[in-house]
Amino acid sequence: MFTTCMFCKRSLGSNEVIETFPVGRRLAFDAGRGRLWVVCRKCERWNLTPVEERWEAVEDCERIFRGTRVRVSTDNIGLARHPEGLTLVRIGEPLRPEFAAWRYGDQFGRRRRKVVVASGIAVAAAAGLAAGGLAAGLAVSTSLMPIQLLHIYSMRVGRIKLRLEDGRALALNGVLGRFPCRLRPADGDAPGFRIQVWQYSLRRGEEKFWFEGEAAVRAFGTILAASNASGGTREAVQDAVGRIEDAGSAERLIAELAAADDFKDGVGKPGLVGAMPKPTVLALEMALHEEQERRALEGELWLLEQAWREAEEVAAISDDLLLPAGAEEFVREHRRTITRRGDRDGSRLDHD
Repeated sequence: MFTTCMFCKRSLGSNEVIETFPVGRRLAFDAGRGRLWVVCRKCERWNLTPVEERWEAVEDCERIFRGTRVRVSTDNIGLARHPEGLTLVRIGEPLRPEFAAWRYGDQFGRRRRKVVVASGIAVAAAAGLAAGGLAAGLAVSTSLMPIQLLHIYSMRVGRIKLRLEDGRALALNGVLGRFPCRLRPADGDAPGFRIQVWQYSLRRGEEKFWFEGEAAVRAFGTILAASNASGGTREAVQDAVGRIEDAGSAERLIAELAAADDFKDGVGKPGLVGAMPKPTVLALEMALHEEQERRALEGELWLLEQAWREAEEVAAISDDLLLPAGAEEFVREHRRTITRRGDRDGSRLDHD
C-alpha cells in the first residue's frame, strides 16, 4: 500500500474512516468501473491505487458516502465531507437527494434541554425568593414570580445585534423567540431572498431596514438561530424535515416561503416569520444552513470534474494494461454487488 504521492513524492496523509484503506484525506472512487484514487492535497494529482487494494475500500467508500449528508452532486460527480475530516469524491450517477433529521435532531434537542433546565432554575429561585419574602414580611405575589423570571430570561437571551451597511449595530429584541422580521423574494429577477427588520424607539420612532444578498443570508441566519433558541421536540424536527423534503430541496423551501402570500401581520402584510409555525421556522434554519454548505461545496466540483476526466483517461489505459484475462467479468460482477449493497444500505438509511 503506497503512502506517498507518485507525482510530488509527498505524504498522502491518513484517515481513520476507511478501515480497509487508511491512506489519504481525499479519496475518489468509481464503483461502476471499480477504481479508487487518492487525491494528493499538495499537488492535487490523482493517484490510482493497485487493483488488489480497491474492492473492499470502494465498497466502504460507497457505504460511507451514502451515510454522509454533507454532500452535493452534479450529473457525473459528487462530493461529501465526513465529520472525521475525510473528503469523498464519488464518480457516477448522483444519488437521490436526502435530508436527514439526525443532523439537527441532537442540536435542537440540546437547545430544548437547556431551556428546560433554565426554566427549572428560575422556578426554584422564585420559590426560594417567595419563601424568604414571606418570612421577612415582604408582599410578593408567588404566582407571578416564575412568570416574571422566565420573562426576564427570555428577554435576556432574546436580544441580537445585526450589522447594517453603514457599520451601525442594529439591536433587535425578541419576545418568546419571535423577532420583527419579514421574509420576501429578492427584488426583480434576482435569485434568493431578502428580509426586512424593524425596531421602535421613543427618540426615532419605528425604523425599518432591508437586508439583501449575502447580508440577508448572514442576518437571517442570526435571527433564525435566536428564534429557535428553545430548540424543538423530536416530532417538530421530523415535521421540519418533512417540509424540506416536500419542497424538494432546501433552496426551494426558502424560495417558496419567501414568495408565499400567507403568514400575515396585523395589517395584512405577508412573510412575517413570527407568524410561521414552529416546525416551519426550524425548517428555515435547517434549509439556510444546508444551502450555505451546498454553496461552499459546489465551488470545488467544477475543478474536481476536470481532474477526474484526466485521471480517468490514465486509469483506463493503466487498468487495461495490468488486468489479466477474465478481469473484466470480475469487475462487472463486483459492480453489481456494490450497487446492490449500496441500494440496500441506502434504503435502510432512508428508513432510519
